Amino acid sequence: MPPEPTVAASLAPSTLTSPVAAQERIHALDILRGLAVLGMILVHFHFYANDFHDLSGPARTTFEELVSWGVWLLVETKAAAVFAFLFGVGFAIQIRRAAARGASFVPLYVRRLVVLGLFGFVTHAFFGYNILLLYAYAGLWLLAVRTWSPKALLGAAVIAAMLPGLWGTARRGYDWAALGPDGAKAAAEARAEAATERAQAVNAGVEAAEAQASYAVTVRVRLEHMRWFYSQRFFLLPGSTLFLFLLGMAALGYGVFEDPQRRTRVIAGCMLYGVLAWAASRWLLPVGSGRSRLGWLGEDLRGGMGLLQESWLALTYIGAVLLLLAHRRGWTGRLAPMGWVGRMALTNYLLQIVILDVLFARYGFGLEIREALVVPATIVLFAGEVALSRFWLGRFRFGPAEWLWRSLTYGRLQPLARLEPSPVVFR
Repeated sequence: MPPEPTVAASLAPSTLTSPVAAQERIHALDILRGLAVLGMILVHFHFYANDFHDLSGPARTTFEELVSWGVWLLVETKAAAVFAFLFGVGFAIQIRRAAARGASFVPLYVRRLVVLGLFGFVTHAFFGYNILLLYAYAGLWLLAVRTWSPKALLGAAVIAAMLPGLWGTARRGYDWAALGPDGAKAAAEARAEAATERAQAVNAGVEAAEAQASYAVTVRVRLEHMRWFYSQRFFLLPGSTLFLFLLGMAALGYGVFEDPQRRTRVIAGCMLYGVLAWAASRWLLPVGSGRSRLGWLGEDLRGGMGLLQESWLALTYIGAVLLLLAHRRGWTGRLAPMGWVGRMALTNYLLQIVILDVLFARYGFGLEIREALVVPATIVLFAGEVALSRFWLGRFRFGPAEWLWRSLTYGRLQPLARLEPSPVVFR
């Protein structure tokens, strides 16, 4: 039996060398990125509405409770999970393109992550959003597995998901052996209490800073918060994020994006896993809380060892879109506006966080929003991004943030303007 191909080698040579195919975009990726941007806008509006009620707002109406429940249940953490999965797909595509050109991959990729980290530093310090710096850090882990086969990547994904739980279990096991059952329990409780108190104090400081009108004070406190945030285990061991990165790499290696019709069973299996993990995390695992007699093993086992999480519902969403586009080709055109936004995903993400921060921060306009307006506000902002993306891509090759990312990565200004304006279409 021949060895399983690696991600870099799993694309047919004729495809790699074809000048037409090399310029083809996988429209499903753009559409999924656009949907993720839409989900993030909804989540962020919901955050500000929730903050309004937690701090000073009146009681929610029944309709607003339903909106809040729906966002928490179906969108919260899932939109970010779609982004993480697509980051892994994009990494695998970069490997393929570098292999096709015979180019050195690692130096360019590291520079790319450094620039992404700079974006992440700016967005966290100046606007309070931390996901980009996490992606830049977690992306470094992928270099170790860039030549692995899709099957090996799946195994690595499982380990990545379990890694934070394995670390916690090992630490409690050491305490159990050194201090005995009672001592281990006391040590774990003391650590948890100290960590909770520290997190509450740091977050309270940020909330207090964001509740006043001085932008300089807010940035200073955010910088202090970053020093704590990026030293925590959830950042240093990016289990969930790395799991999705690796799963995205494996998906491209298995041909899920190039030939979804032939991979329907694989996609359906991932969709089933996503919905079962979501349901188990939401309703099954909490039922078993506190009933385990497994001692120091119990806490992480009750949590599914990282393999059962609500955010895995994103896999069901991704699979549904892939199958829809594969079996109903007309939907590629119908969802073209999502694709326009997705082609400028970084620009549109940065644009929305700047707009929302300016609108709702105390040092900005200090507006408040109720849940009843979350969905209409999301539609308005996303529609604006659709219009901007269509206008921009008809005249330029990349979104402005994407162009800056490429230029800083390569160390020189990249071509931006098209030779002539062209309509943005999806075939």
